[in-house]
Amino acid sequence: MISFDEAVALVSATGGLLGTGEVPLRSANRRVLAAPVTAMVSSPPADVSAMDGYAVRESEIAELPAALPVAGESFAGKAFDGVMPPSACVRIFTGAAVPQGADRVVVQEAVRREGNLAHFEQPLSPARHIRRRGSDFEAGEVLLEAGTLLTPQALVAAAGADVERLTVARRPRIRLLSTGDELVEPGRAREVPGSIPESVSFGVAAMAEDWGGTFLGATRLPDDLTRMEAAAAEALERADLVVVTGGASVGEKDFAKTMFAPAGLELIFSKVSIKPGKPVWLGRARGTLVLGLPGNPTSALVTARLFLAPLLCRLTGRDPREALAWRTLPLGEELGPTGDRETFSRGHAEGGAVHLFGHQDSSAQKVLAAATLLVRRPPGSEPVPSGTGVQVLDF
Repeated sequence: MISFDEAVALVSATGGLLGTGEVPLRSANRRVLAAPVTAMVSSPPADVSAMDGYAVRESEIAELPAALPVAGESFAGKAFDGVMPPSACVRIFTGAAVPQGADRVVVQEAVRREGNLAHFEQPLSPARHIRRRGSDFEAGEVLLEAGTLLTPQALVAAAGADVERLTVARRPRIRLLSTGDELVEPGRAREVPGSIPESVSFGVAAMAEDWGGTFLGATRLPDDLTRMEAAAAEALERADLVVVTGGASVGEKDFAKTMFAPAGLELIFSKVSIKPGKPVWLGRARGTLVLGLPGNPTSALVTARLFLAPLLCRLTGRDPREALAWRTLPLGEELGPTGDRETFSRGHAEGGAVHLFGHQDSSAQKVLAAATLLVRRPPGSEPVPSGTGVQVLDF
């Protein structure tokens, strides 16, 4: 059994980018860049107004009050034509090109307009209200590096660079196998004595998609080794990553690893000294990665967050450390000691502090709906008083 840090190091060194392709901007949300985005234009492409107002030569309104005839208008996309005449001004709107000769924009609230005359009577502000050409970025500048997750903010930058299509990482194809005689499709458990709804695959699949995977589907498997081996073989043919839930302990029907034996399963690690989630394992069969998660709902979701998320970062060209961005928050109440395994408790933030739920059982499902943080504590920790800083991870 290895430590959490050792397991994360192995995950971070496993696999790599699976391939790339081009997608249009409107299909690129939550994809990962496989090539940098370089600006094809400068932004802004010319000196433009940052406000609605009047473009002037500052020297011509140095003595107030002053009045200047309005020589024309400048709109975004339809600039004033030519050089602004001497002793005149131009009505200008936000985003419009500043006329040649102008060096300041006076906001419209500070100007009194009478017919074709603009009256300047108020003291000038320190701001000139002009965005200089290329002040945001210049043509040829790299705006987004390879490995960047394309968030809505990043897509704005890519579109502003005048780029139509982006080179992105291929999404890993994920097949999920849920094991256990007791599992039935949600909606049927009340009709089948001795059964429980299969709930884990829904959370794991959603998490996989959040972190860049393409979900191919889930199969519920009874504890029948022959059927499990057939399902494993089929999953390995179709997927880049097979995720198995349950069957990872040492019971007579725990076949999660055994089902991959005919495919030559090679373990990268088996069991990690953490609570919950000790049975988590990672391997490779026929060149395809296989991640085994515990069957209990909380254990499965915690280990998916700790291992599946960084693994998918690795497979899409992101730094796995992005998935494990620990930060420090103060405790909202005292915590008791931990045992001999590194512990990841479920909690939430309130009033700038982290609060743990009283129900921390590995089979819990109700508290998962409210859990937004994992609290990391080393093995053998002594009681920790309220107000102490602890490591937390968005869950």
